Amino acid sequence: MLKNSGVRITPQRHAILEYLVVSGSHPTADEIYKALEHKFPNMSVATVYNNLRVFKKTGLVKELTYGDSSSRFDFSTKQHYHIICRKCGKIVDFYYPGLDEVQSLAAQVTGFKVDSHRLEVYGICPECQHKEASHTDDPDTVGK
Repeated sequence: MLKNSGVRITPQRHAILEYLVVSGSHPTADEIYKALEHKFPNMSVATVYNNLRVFKKTGLVKELTYGDSSSRFDFSTKQHYHIICRKCGKIVDFYYPGLDEVQSLAAQVTGFKVDSHRLEVYGICPECQHKEASHTDDPDTVGK
């Protein structure tokens, strides 16, 4: 995709993309920078942001913005949705092909020419549920 877009594949670009693919998470630019700074001591956070912008333009990466927090970046070639933990901010991908029909239904009902959609589900992840349960089970924390 990068070559087809006329974008040169540098070692730093390769490393950033590889990190996004292998980590399977939705990191911020700062998290990517911190993970790669030992491999590329001359790379700056600005370099990471600039490369993410290039990846966004080519369609390799999506930028996820949620309220006031830092943008997170997502590498995925399949349409998918996100569930987000309200406690720790963890983002997990999930796939539900039935939701793909939402765009065509929205277009039919409203007359809009729909080109995309985004769905976010919010809740508490299993790890945070476990922490809450163990916190309330601890007799030393009751009433505190």
